[in-house]
Amino acid sequence: MTLKEEFQTRNFSIYGQWFGILSMFICLATGISTIFTFVPLLIVFCAIAIASSFLILFIEVPLLLRICPTSGKFDDFVRKISTNYMRAAAYGIMSTAQFMSLFGGRSSLIAAAVFLLITALCYVLAGLKGQDFIGSKTLGGAGVAQMIV
Repeated sequence: MTLKEEFQTRNFSIYGQWFGILSMFICLATGISTIFTFVPLLIVFCAIAIASSFLILFIEVPLLLRICPTSGKFDDFVRKISTNYMRAAAYGIMSTAQFMSLFGGRSSLIAAAVFLLITALCYVLAGLKGQDFIGSKTLGGAGVAQMIV
């Protein structure tokens, strides 16, 4: 299935997965750029944004759990975030954390919060519509990880 065909399925979990990848890049970019404001409270939220970007990478690209040396506890934690509602909850928590960065002042971290919220909403819609989670083949889902090992 090509990327175009994946988007034509109208499965919100596919949209959520791709918004998740976009959120990962935005969290990393805004986290790094905002850390140079040297506002102590914002630095904490920048660290959370950067850590979130790496967590998203492992959540959305399941192939990495097989090829990267990570701890068993981390692998188990990431594997628990496998359903649409669990992913929506994870992204909702990350979004809330970035919205709380507004207490430290205005910053570009709001962009990360908005994209994380959009991703959470995509996964909620997939859950409400009763759509099963379908991982994008482009990102290592749907049997690609089993072919490696």
